[in-house]
Amino acid sequence: MTNPPNKISESPTIPKSKTGDRKFDISSLLEDGPLPLSGEKNHSIGLDEKLRKAYFWITNFAIINPFYDIEYNDTPPLKFTIGDSKSTITLPTAQSYSSFVLLPLLTLIVRGKCLLVGGPGRGKTASAILMGVIAGYPIREIKRAIQHGQPQMTITDLLGNPLPSDMMQAKSMDEIKIAWRKWLGMQVKIIDEYNRIPTRTQSALLTIMGDNYAEIYDQIFECPDAAWYLTANDDAGGGTYQVIEALRDRIDIVVKAPHFNTRFIKDLIQRVEEGYKPEALVPKEIVFSEEEIKTINEEIRNVVFPPKLRRRMEFFTSQFEFMEYAGEQLEYKTKDTAKLSTVDFAALSSSETGKDKTKDLGSQTKNGLSVRAIFTCINYAKALAYFRGLAEVSLDDLSHVLPFVLHDKLVQNSDSPFFEDADHKVYRSDRVSWIRKLFSLSLSEYDRLGLDKNDTVSNLSTKFEEGLEGLSAKDTKQRLVEIEREIETMAKQRKLYGHMFDDLLQLKYLHQRYTNYLKWAESNV
Repeated sequence: MTNPPNKISESPTIPKSKTGDRKFDISSLLEDGPLPLSGEKNHSIGLDEKLRKAYFWITNFAIINPFYDIEYNDTPPLKFTIGDSKSTITLPTAQSYSSFVLLPLLTLIVRGKCLLVGGPGRGKTASAILMGVIAGYPIREIKRAIQHGQPQMTITDLLGNPLPSDMMQAKSMDEIKIAWRKWLGMQVKIIDEYNRIPTRTQSALLTIMGDNYAEIYDQIFECPDAAWYLTANDDAGGGTYQVIEALRDRIDIVVKAPHFNTRFIKDLIQRVEEGYKPEALVPKEIVFSEEEIKTINEEIRNVVFPPKLRRRMEFFTSQFEFMEYAGEQLEYKTKDTAKLSTVDFAALSSSETGKDKTKDLGSQTKNGLSVRAIFTCINYAKALAYFRGLAEVSLDDLSHVLPFVLHDKLVQNSDSPFFEDADHKVYRSDRVSWIRKLFSLSLSEYDRLGLDKNDTVSNLSTKFEEGLEGLSAKDTKQRLVEIEREIETMAKQRKLYGHMFDDLLQLKYLHQRYTNYLKWAESNV
């Protein structure tokens, strides 16, 4: 290794122009001053810069991970076509990143729940341990706190035991004291091979992950907000126990552990010979305090999600829930209605005739997106923009986050005609690329429809958001006519797609609000 692994470079990780978009903060000027203090190094770097330094230390010294699957470009990149399958290799022209390092690091900062999947020995647990050390925990403490999933794991193994003396003498549940497991109070929690935990114990784990408390014999332990790291060798049901759906739904992001590139065996030999343990050499400059993580969370919340990007996200996420023959009333024409019924999904799907299902994005999934999934997409997109030193989320930030957040959220309908195309068959196995393709197709359709310039539903919504105070009955009636006219225009298109479904429900919502207001206005004349 050419540089000392326990030292951090003084050089900035990105050009200063990248952070020029940040809002001016007088406190930073007062803290840093116009010139460095004589004889002293300036350690008051921004927390986003500290986060980037942590990332580059991990990739350079901790994890042998020469992969750049989160690609950014500031100029058109070179692309090469390789092999019989016409695979494309792209050479990014801007700073790019490895999802296996970056996304667990962002999970630490946003206090999310990350599932690391991949074959044994690929560094999943080692990566999680590094996150615990970067959060300030001693190596021994974080290793002892790892919960190892196994078929005999009981709730008391996971949470703690009632004191035997209390069990003998207690006259009520309130008198029983619990010896809680120490890991419950930690802000980095690691569950190794979570799909080997028995179903009943999974339910207890779900309570902690979902509600931040543990319960035994009516005794409650309040857990702090934490970053969670779960590992699995197989994410397709290959564990000892099937993971309950509610527990899977609590996972925010799924990251795949990459294979080992054999061109780096030299580095591996060097580590063996030197007895190199990266978790023992984490520099103190990249260790985050609890207060720093709280501050970063506040700064991430202040990252702007611009309206044009929000509108593209709305268009994309609206594609999947609609299922025309699942219900009679408009509100119940959803895949959730179909799921709750006993009717075969394929039978309902086949009823939708006349649409081009190779172009209908909704035909590719068996479900829509939950509020939790959309919230997580926004949160991680903001975190990624913050990591890159930006004041607002870019389209690239969102497109890079979506495949990992939605990896287990969107259930693929592999019977869709879309996957029969020779160029699309690979998407049945490569879910990350599939979701990227979905988003790309959605953006193309958004641009084809010209919704940036001609979005009547958005314009009507903007008018409503301006408020109803002072709106006359005459103007209210005019707005009702505009809504009815737009619904009539949509009805003439005959075929109904996912984004139109949400637009129709929005128009119905606006119509009802104006109707109620009109009745009130007329009664107070």
